[in-house]
Amino acid sequence: MLGTATAIGLALAAGTTQVLAARREARAAASHPPTGQYIAIDGLRVHVQIMGDGPQDVVLIHGSSGNLRDFTRGLAPELAKRYRVILVDRPGLGWSDPHPHGELLEAQARTIQAVCAHLGADRPIVLGQSYGGAVALIWAVLMPDSLCAVVPVSAVTHPWDTGLGAYYTVLSSPPGQWVVIPMITAFVPEARIDREINATFQPQPAPEGYGEHFGTDFAVRRAPLRENARQRSQLLWQIEAMSKRYDEITVPIELVHGDADVIVPIQVHSQRLADEHPLAQLASLPGIGHMPHHVSIPEIVAAVDRANARAALHERKK
Repeated sequence: MLGTATAIGLALAAGTTQVLAARREARAAASHPPTGQYIAIDGLRVHVQIMGDGPQDVVLIHGSSGNLRDFTRGLAPELAKRYRVILVDRPGLGWSDPHPHGELLEAQARTIQAVCAHLGADRPIVLGQSYGGAVALIWAVLMPDSLCAVVPVSAVTHPWDTGLGAYYTVLSSPPGQWVVIPMITAFVPEARIDREINATFQPQPAPEGYGEHFGTDFAVRRAPLRENARQRSQLLWQIEAMSKRYDEITVPIELVHGDADVIVPIQVHSQRLADEHPLAQLASLPGIGHMPHHVSIPEIVAAVDRANARAALHERKK
């Protein structure tokens, strides 16, 4: 009898959790609907937004737990003054469909490149932030003729020795995927999410209104949480393999990284790539943390401008 009662109680708790999670997701969808258009690639719907109509295309690829809204508050409108800016929700995140092999950097890069080609962007400048920087770099490794320059911002470029961490270890496990994640969606308060967002910006504070713009509820939907954990759990071995192939990149690399970034430390990542690759230049931002695309927008725009100028010079030298 006790066992039956326990089973019924657990079932009721699980059902309540799923209902509350679904309600929160419905609120998120209503408050933060798609802002762009869908492009169909190999049966997947990829959500993209275009800003500006300049002669050179710039593709923006967001980081972990993110979506294209991460760029629309400041950086993308600034770049759109003289570029055509293509913002993309990576597969499985934001409003884009998940890719069956979305844990692979290569699958993400090839999907985004196909989207850009569909939009007529044959040789864009590709800017990726954090995890998105790794996607941008694998694009440059595998398809160097389909972009003209790469701008990794706070990018993951080389292997690290601190492991996956407890959070992603739990969330990428079966119990984490199907028990813990629904509980996060259903019960984690907005104030806790805001604290985690602020921690990402340290030592700078998050810009005023960033959480509302990005969407706290939107960030903790079940499907993107599962996909993000899956992608992060499979990142290290791919970085180990990719970092051995950087000599295959034949376009200018314009790195930007804050020297106070404790999430993706500059010494482990961008500094090493700058030291190793003859086409890599590094702009180190003193005192800046992991989110320079919000707190150092002029420096990011300047890096894109340098990449554009270097790409034109590089083409003339061919």
